[in-house]
Formats: sequence, structure tokens, C-alpha cells
Amino acid sequence: MTLSAEDRVAVTDLINRHGHLTDHGELDRWSELFTPDVVFDLTGMGGRVLTGLAALRDVTSAMAGEHPVAHHVTNIVLDETADDHVRALSKGIGVMADGTTGSVTYDDTIVRGDQGWRISRRVIRARRAPLTP
Repeated sequence: MTLSAEDRVAVTDLINRHGHLTDHGELDRWSELFTPDVVFDLTGMGGRVLTGLAALRDVTSAMAGEHPVAHHVTNIVLDETADDHVRALSKGIGVMADGTTGSVTYDDTIVRGDQGWRISRRVIRARRAPLTP
């Protein structure tokens, strides 16, 4: 199966929607983004692996003061890995309340289910050093 243009738009919108919902504190709408059993890997940022949407909401709520006030995503690249499965790589820029910024790479596994496309696994890797060939 080839990923259709409509599917590409839907998956890209899904990735983009994360920042909008998160920045507005609409964590109760994260079921529009993530599968109930989502695996959210924060080890690349010094965190841990969270499993399940409830755990992700709980940890995000608990660290609200440390969370960026703005999430921006760019450079989205989609690769179909199997029927109804997509690997999405994108770059994230986070803006903190004090104006500092940081950059991450999102490595997402996105699956199509009864409710449409949802992120089933997200690995976040911080970018803290420049390219060194």
C-alpha cells in the first residue's frame, strides 16, 4: 500500500496538532493524538519511558511548570513501514517561559485504527551538540 496524499495530510496534521493541544493545556484531548497504550520514550532527554495515555497525562501535569510554553514542529518526513503504519521523523523546537529554546527530534510510530491515525510510540531525542563530521 502506498500512503495517499490524504493520509499524508492527516498524519502531518496529527503531528502538528500535538503542539496546539499541549500548549493550550488540552491534555484531555490527547486521545485525538495518541493510542491508549502509547509508549512515550523520554530517555533521550534524561527521563523515562511512559506507557499509556493516563501515565503520559499524569507526568505532563505534574511537570507543567517545567514544560515549554510553545511547541513548534518542522521538517516532517513520513515513511510507510507497513499497511496502516507510518514512521514519522520531525524536528521540535520548544520555547520556555524565560525565552530559552531547545531542539529535539521526534521519532514517531503512527498507526491507523478505527478512530483514524494515532501516535502509538514517540521517542524524543534532545539536540544538544552541533554536527561533528
